[in-house]
Amino acid sequence: MIRFLLNRLLQGILVLFALYTITFLLAKAMPGEPFTSEKNVSAETKANIRKLYGLDRPILEQYFIYPKNVLLEGSFGVSTSKGRPVADIIAQSFPNSLLLGLCALGFAIGIGVPIGILSAVRRNSWLDWLCMAIAMIGICVPSFTIGPLLQIHVAAHVPGLKVAGWGNPQDVLLPAFTLGLVSAAYLARLTRGGILEVLSQDFVRTAHAKGIAPITVILKHTLRGGLLPAVAYLGPAFAALISGSFIVETIFQVPGMGQHFVNAATTRDEFLLLGLSLFFGFLIVVMNLLADLLTGLLDPRVRLEGNKD
Repeated sequence: MIRFLLNRLLQGILVLFALYTITFLLAKAMPGEPFTSEKNVSAETKANIRKLYGLDRPILEQYFIYPKNVLLEGSFGVSTSKGRPVADIIAQSFPNSLLLGLCALGFAIGIGVPIGILSAVRRNSWLDWLCMAIAMIGICVPSFTIGPLLQIHVAAHVPGLKVAGWGNPQDVLLPAFTLGLVSAAYLARLTRGGILEVLSQDFVRTAHAKGIAPITVILKHTLRGGLLPAVAYLGPAFAALISGSFIVETIFQVPGMGQHFVNAATTRDEFLLLGLSLFFGFLIVVMNLLADLLTGLLDPRVRLEGNKD
């Protein structure tokens, strides 16, 4: 188990290193610089600002200084567009994105897993076709279409719900539902495939032959193995719900991290862009690690395969 964990941690570190390198190079390749929009700024003043942020140093030196500050000082730098530490911006906006992501994941599990189980149990029936058709629609229809439809046809007619805004507990419902629909569709298909694979095993047929009630076979003999694909998907799905929610956050005016990511790209704010990218990458690595651990607990073969690598 320890070797399994070490392998996953090493892979995560390599992923973060590659993510930092790519983001750093892309940030440097963007046209202009963070201070090109400033008006009536002399060349001397602009040079002093660049020196203050360390942008006057050689590219290679900047490349190594930033991760050094992150690891040794826990500093993600100062945002050139907002004049605030990037860590403070993340600390202020992350709780909103986290709450939205958790609620979206709850909707995804509550909708996708039962649909997948029901579809697998009623394989090739009209119910199976209906469930999978709904799942396919959920995958194909983007959130920037679902969100406005919910605003027009639900929020505008249901008391207590707002078209946009953040502050009341019920304000999370529509954006979380919008964000979680795609993950629910994927979970439904993954759950169906996993359950069908387990239902074809000999021990399940033996349980049916012994006269065990179908509901008992599903709950005690099928779910643990059948949910493995869905469990493996939950880790990256949760990280993606948090990091990929900027469209939904924009539609419903949620003060989360997505707005800062967009602003960082449009204002060429290198430190904010690097900080958010590394933070999102760290979330994805951690959630993948937790998903691997949970998968390994449910299926010991995963741990054995990891130890052989």
